[in-house]
This record gives sequence, structure tokens and C-alpha cells, in this order.
Amino acid sequence: MELPLDYETLKVIWWGLVGVLLIGFAVSDGYDLGTASLLPFIARTDRERRLVINAIAPTWEGHQVWLITGGGALFAAWPFAYAISFSGFYLAMFVVLSALILRPVGFKYRSKIESPAWRSSWDWALFIGGVVPALIFGVALGNVLQGVPFAIDPTLRAHYEGGLIGLLNPFALLAGLVSVAMLVMHGAAYLGTKLEHGEVQTRARAIGRIATLVLVVLYALAGVWLAIGIAGYRIEGAFDPGGPANPLRKDVSVAIGAWMDNYSRYPWMILAPFLGFAGALLAWMQLGRKPGLAMLGSGLSIAGIISSVGASMFPFLLPSSKMPSASLTVWDSSSSHLTLFIMLGAVIVFLPIVLVYTSWVIKVLWGRITTDEANSPGHY
Repeated sequence: MELPLDYETLKVIWWGLVGVLLIGFAVSDGYDLGTASLLPFIARTDRERRLVINAIAPTWEGHQVWLITGGGALFAAWPFAYAISFSGFYLAMFVVLSALILRPVGFKYRSKIESPAWRSSWDWALFIGGVVPALIFGVALGNVLQGVPFAIDPTLRAHYEGGLIGLLNPFALLAGLVSVAMLVMHGAAYLGTKLEHGEVQTRARAIGRIATLVLVVLYALAGVWLAIGIAGYRIEGAFDPGGPANPLRKDVSVAIGAWMDNYSRYPWMILAPFLGFAGALLAWMQLGRKPGLAMLGSGLSIAGIISSVGASMFPFLLPSSKMPSASLTVWDSSSSHLTLFIMLGAVIVFLPIVLVYTSWVIKVLWGRITTDEANSPGHY
């Protein structure tokens, strides 16, 4: 059966769509994670902490659809990448899921008992549920940029040889700190639009401005390190982008600075890191002035930073430090032509529904929450 889109085009479309899903998760659930990370530092009394908690408690569950959809899309579009990453990073993902589980439990049980020790414990649990996923997501990306220690044998069976401790290397930890600073900035920008004017909002703004400056410095440092200190990957020789899914049908070289190749090959890609810096600058300038613009700036910065990782690595998805020729790319680790096409049809139908529903929820719940309202019966 002749399909309207060729195989190569569908692969590129799905590369972009998975990126959109990851950005959607980071922008939507990112301010939940950032707000939880700020909780112990901007709210000093129980009434103030309930104010912060109720700023995100009604909406955080809906944002998980982006994470679930992103994982499902990775499984359906690039099963090789899904299998190796989820098995290789199993312990790291277990840590992330354990931290995420603390959020719903913390929201539900924190205010059930009027005990300062009980509530303080759940406040720190919510903090862990915010900062740990933010850190681990960044650490994971930092490790992917350095290459993951796996090999693929002639029967296409993958063998992973890494461990949890090995993931905590200096560059990966730097990427993790970039992620934490980015989401703290986003959380502070969100609280500027959601909280009543007062001391909590003032503290959030102050920490948010610091986090934004830290983000700019660390992101720039990570970029320089990536350019002059991290070995990137290149496909060498003739290669058919529309060929079958077999990661072993190519030659790959490893060289310092190779992750910068795409910016000279496709100059428009420089827009991604530019957006990362420009969005952060906009957020820094507007925090405490125009909350809506600060929120827009932080969202654009997140989109730019995540896009810059994809732009640097394209067409690589999961490079192998142990067996470079087995590195997974957009071209040789995807699902079949028909599968990608059918999935695209599903996305065309359901993604607009998700976007419309999310927009409707934001519209319904729009407006600032007050301390009295947050501490009234029926709230968290």
C-alpha cells in the first residue's frame, strides 16, 4: 500500500513530535515540580505552605498525561530506544517514580492531621517529589549526550553495562543542576501569576531571579563544555535514511565538538539555544513586574533548552559509548513505515483534544488564590 508520506519524512515528523511531547511535559508539569522545589523556602508558616500547595494541587494530575504520552510515543515510534533506555536507566527511573509517588500522597495526607511535625514531614516529601525528578531528568540527558554504555550483538540483542552511580558524573550533574534551576525559575514565574500579592510571592520572585541567573551561567557552561570537552557522534560514509530499522548498518565516529556540527550544517538550529537564553532573560526582567510575560519567558526558555539538546544530537537518539556503531538514530531504530503513519493519524486526532482540554482547565482555574481561600475547608 502506497502511503502519502515517505518513510524518511515520517521519521523526522516523529522526532519532532516526541520533542513536542517532552517540551509539553516540561512546560506544564515543570511549574509543578518547580513550585514543590520552592515550597520549604518561600513558605514559612502552615498557612503560607497551604497557599503554595493549593496553587498546584488542582492541576498537577492532568499534566502527567504529557509524561505518559511521551513514554508511549517513544515505545511506539522507537522501540529500540525505549527498550535500551528504560532497561539501562531502570534504577534512575525507579528513583524518579518513587519521588513522583510522594506528590499525590503528600497532597492528600498533609493536612489530615493538625500536627506541625506531620505536616513538615509531608512538606519535605513534596519538596523531594519536585527536586529529585527535575535533577534526574537533567542527569539522564547529560548521560545521553556523553553516550550510554550499551552494545548490540548481531542478533540485535542489546547489552547494557552501566550502573546508577556511574550516571552521577560531573557533566551529568551539571545538566541536572541546569534542569533544577530551569524548573525553579518556571515555578517562581507561575507563582507570580497564581498567588495573591504578599510575602510568599515576594520570596518566590527573589529566588526565581537568582535561579534564572544560575540557569544562564550553568547553561552557558554546559554548552562550552559540550563543544570543547565532550565527545560527540557522527555518521560516516553513505547511509540511507529511509532504510530498514537496523542500528548496525552504519559507521560512526566519535570526536570532540561533533555535537556542534548541526549548527553549521543547519544554521536555523541556533534558534534553540538562543531561545533558551532569551527566554530566561525575559523571565528575569519580568519577574515581579508582568507575571504573564515572566511565565512566557520561562516557558520559551524551557522549550529552547530542550530543543537545543535535540538539535545538537540529531539524528542520534541514544549514542553508545561502548559500541559507537550501535548508536541508535532516528533513521535506523524506528518502527515500520505503516506503524508511524497510523500513529500520526492518532496524534492528529487526539493531540488537539489534549490541548483544548488543557486550555479549558487553565481558563476555568485562572485567577489568583488567596491565603484565606487556601486555608478554607475543602482545600489541601
